[in-house]
Amino acid sequence: MTILSLDNSLTTVIVIFKVKPEQQQDLIEAIKEFLETVKIQPGFVSANLHQSTDGLKVANYAQWSDMDSLTMFRNNQQVQAKAAKLFEFDTPDSHVYEIVTSESKVGIPKIKKAEYITHFAEFSMPGSNQPRMIELAKEHIKPAMEQPGLISATFHRSLDGTRVINYGQWDSEEAIAKLAQQPGFSKAQPYWDGIAENEYHLYQVVHTVNA
Repeated sequence: MTILSLDNSLTTVIVIFKVKPEQQQDLIEAIKEFLETVKIQPGFVSANLHQSTDGLKVANYAQWSDMDSLTMFRNNQQVQAKAAKLFEFDTPDSHVYEIVTSESKVGIPKIKKAEYITHFAEFSMPGSNQPRMIELAKEHIKPAMEQPGLISATFHRSLDGTRVINYGQWDSEEAIAKLAQQPGFSKAQPYWDGIAENEYHLYQVVHTVNA
């Protein structure tokens, strides 16, 4: 089981694919097939496939024991050759992340299949803006958690400085819609305005793999 812990004892990789709705299930099946190879690699801990409800994205939240194991996996040409089919869909947005702030109503957040409605809020920015984006995330996470229906919110920063991702867990889509109407969270004047570009989609966890 994947645990989203602030201690960052594991190396987190988030990979997000854009896809046409009619190809989404084909991509998921291709990733599931590749994960049969990935799960036996040294240092692999877990992978969690998320399917966006609008059909436009597939996301994998994966953990490795350490950066050296991830690098070894990425440099293994025989293993990577088996991933060739995945790149027939789209070049994924893949980064290594660490958790910078997290709030939860149920203890340390965990990823389980089909338990919650999940969102990936993808913030893209110049590297010089990432520290400010993290400050804003820390300022706004507690007010967001006052929203009924939000189970957990966990902000990740990419080590290359260009991304911040909020991994949120919800009990309903209605609760998400209500947060988007609150000051600072609406499209009209979001708290990240001028700092980052944001895109978010709602997901269901459809497949999990553990070492």
